[in-house]
Amino acid sequence: MAVNDDCKLKFLELKAKRTYRFIIYKIDEKLKQILVEKFGEPNQTYDDFTASLPANECRYAIYDFDFVTEENCQKSKIFFIAWSPDTSRVRSKMLYASSKERFKRELDGIQVELQATDPTEMDLDVIRSRAN
Repeated sequence: MAVNDDCKLKFLELKAKRTYRFIIYKIDEKLKQILVEKFGEPNQTYDDFTASLPANECRYAIYDFDFVTEENCQKSKIFFIAWSPDTSRVRSKMLYASSKERFKRELDGIQVELQATDPTEMDLDVIRSRAN
């Protein structure tokens, strides 16, 4: 599965310049390529992000999570989320699962990885617990 250059460019912008809050990627089966589907502005919330994920289709996503540590330090972690809902097609799940490692290698700077098959596996409490 090829990775479109735009995928890496948008990720670098998120990582270095914090241009986006999140990026959602999809696999285009006809083009045999991973493409940027959508990105969120820095002022968008985690709810905006989760609402952008389709309920019945797999996606890869990057989320830039801001939080405050117990020492009162402002921090941020970049999450890679493999969204593979139970209701998605089996072929789609297999395609996303088999392409995931190669795609992650293209995105240098991912700090936390999360696999989610339903919204409860990636709710804000899960994200907070994985960030610390």
